[in-house]
Amino acid sequence: MNLIKVVIAEDHSMIREGLKRLLEFEPDIRVVDGFADGKSLVDNYLAIKPDVVLMDINMPVLNGLEALSKIKAMDNNAKVVVLTIHHDKEYLFRALELGASGFILKDADAKVLIDAIRNVYHGRTYIQPTMTGELVTEFKRMKNGISDSSKLLTTREIEVLKLLSKGMLNKEIANELFISEKTVKNHISNIFRKLDVQDRTQAAVYAIKNKIVD
Repeated sequence: MNLIKVVIAEDHSMIREGLKRLLEFEPDIRVVDGFADGKSLVDNYLAIKPDVVLMDINMPVLNGLEALSKIKAMDNNAKVVVLTIHHDKEYLFRALELGASGFILKDADAKVLIDAIRNVYHGRTYIQPTMTGELVTEFKRMKNGISDSSKLLTTREIEVLKLLSKGMLNKEIANELFISEKTVKNHISNIFRKLDVQDRTQAAVYAIKNKIVD
């Protein structure tokens, strides 16, 4: 029997240890390492080369989506299961775009988690059953036409949104556009308000979904 080598990236140590103990009840799964932030995972990924990465979205230094992007750039065959509290379809959509092989919620049953790891290990995509309806709805919405909320943005706000979506910091955006950091902050506040998003990740997801950036 082949052992599935799993790495867990989760910033809460109690959750990380709980997941490890849960998974190690399974005879075909072995947790080989754990990390509390996305950067540590990325820095050590190639040395460990796990079969499956189980990764939270909300982590310090590098969040899960940023870490996912970097891992897939290093190893396009990497198998990553995103584990999150976010039920928003935007996170699901963005995770899949970045190359996630699985997406499950933290309140899922243990069986769902274990099924996800085994399916992903064997080359299949696994989305928690309760989320598949959201995915279908989202693709239908995109097929029928994108949101026109972006029409509310000024030309400068669209420029800021594009750079923000590339992962640039406020200082970097300011230097790129030859404006002050304070002005950048004001533009970002306006973008969040107009698009009805709460953070930079949601704004980036919106920009990609609505083809504001490639």
